[in-house]
Formats: sequence, C-alpha cells, structure tokens
Amino acid sequence: MTIQTVGIREFRAKLHKYTKENNEPIAITSHGEPIGYFIPVGKQPSERDFEALMRASEKISSMLADLDVDIDELVEDFKKSRATDR
Repeated sequence: MTIQTVGIREFRAKLHKYTKENNEPIAITSHGEPIGYFIPVGKQPSERDFEALMRASEKISSMLADLDVDIDELVEDFKKSRATDR
C-alpha cells in the first residue's frame, strides 16, 4: 500500500477535506520532500484507530529503513534546523 502524498500548500488550502473526509495517512511534502505525516482518527478514537496508527507507524519506519535514514540523525538535523530558523 502506498501513502497518499500532498504538498503543504494544498494540504493547508484543503485542510477540511483532508482532515474530515480522509481515512488514510497522508505524507505532507514541501518542494517534493516529505516533512510530516497526517494520521486521521475519529471523534472518539477506537481500538481500530490505534491499530491503524500502529500500522502507519510501521509503514513509516519501513520507509525510513528502506531509505537508510538514521532516526537520531534526523532528529538532530531537525533540532539544528529549528534553532537556525529562530
């Protein structure tokens, strides 16, 4: 299964559509690069929602492993980027 990808501007412009009408995780991109994931849940998260969240987490972990991404390095890069932007 592939995760739907949407640019940050489109996601922001159609936020209601993506948050209310979508039941699958979405990869959010900026200039074609993934910057985050939106994982929807219902009004009252159920066991099924938590299971879906776990599946999405496993998919993301698998994708990062396939790309040989080191999570600790990614977090450090993120922290440095945030500090630079401030």
